[in-house]
Amino acid sequence: MPIIVRVSDVFKALADPTRRAIVDELTDRDGQTLFELCGRLTMKHQINSSRQAISQHLELLESAGLVVVRREGRYKFHHLDTGPLRDIVERWLTPRTKDT
Repeated sequence: MPIIVRVSDVFKALADPTRRAIVDELTDRDGQTLFELCGRLTMKHQINSSRQAISQHLELLESAGLVVVRREGRYKFHHLDTGPLRDIVERWLTPRTKDT
């Protein structure tokens, strides 16, 4: 069953600077574990949030359709899904023809 993502959920997810940094990190290197993301956020962005806090941010990004989780054994790998962003671009940046 497809997940329906609301545009407001995408904007809410991207409103937070930590979540935008997570998206940046997944853009640079897709398929990271929580441990890897925490390390990169600390080193590159000086974000010293707990793993639990980053996990909560990832859950919100996932619920907005921007992150997809793949399980492999006991590890969870986080992948960026730009589909919801494409939907926004198509909605407002694609020229529409006027009805006559």
